[in-house]
Amino acid sequence: MAATDDDAHLLTDAEVAAHLIGPVVPHNAPITLADYDPAWSALFAREADRIRAALGGAAIQVEHTGSTSVPGLAAKPIIDIVLAVPDSADEEAYVPALETAGYVLRVREPGWFEHRMFKGPDTDINLHVFTVGASEIDRMLLFRDWLRANDADREAYLRVKRDLAQRTWRHVQHYADAKSAIVAEITARATAARSDDPDQPARS
Repeated sequence: MAATDDDAHLLTDAEVAAHLIGPVVPHNAPITLADYDPAWSALFAREADRIRAALGGAAIQVEHTGSTSVPGLAAKPIIDIVLAVPDSADEEAYVPALETAGYVLRVREPGWFEHRMFKGPDTDINLHVFTVGASEIDRMLLFRDWLRANDADREAYLRVKRDLAQRTWRHVQHYADAKSAIVAEITARATAARSDDPDQPARS
């Protein structure tokens, strides 16, 4: 099923290009989801070691995030990694070292938490870089941990993912943006639960 007029809020090609480093290549296809693979955690561990070796103490936090970090959840087979550095706007402090290790800078979004995103040298990953303490890091980890601990919300999220994945998307980012409503709902429940009990859900 193709995207409809209801998706008019999704980014235009020009808006996608504004933050992308390199050519814009439309997807124009459904999204392929793979069943959860325990090997994803091992792939993350290998990349985390490589990132820490490249950056040393500048790699303040390296976390496996996204659907591949949640056991039992189907996902695009792309490993999402969050890297916290002292100042993600200071590219000279970390970009050359990551590029030497084989990572390629593909996205620069100064207006969104000074976010940068790299692709990996030999594994399909999205390496998201933020400044340590950025609230987006906390949100992503809260969402991950809640899905790991809450069967009902994990299944609800999976149903939405599978439904949206069948549609034809011009850009993969459009598919990600279309999940915003369910992500916001689940994050709100996780935030409320944490307010009631700061120790829940337990992080792993």
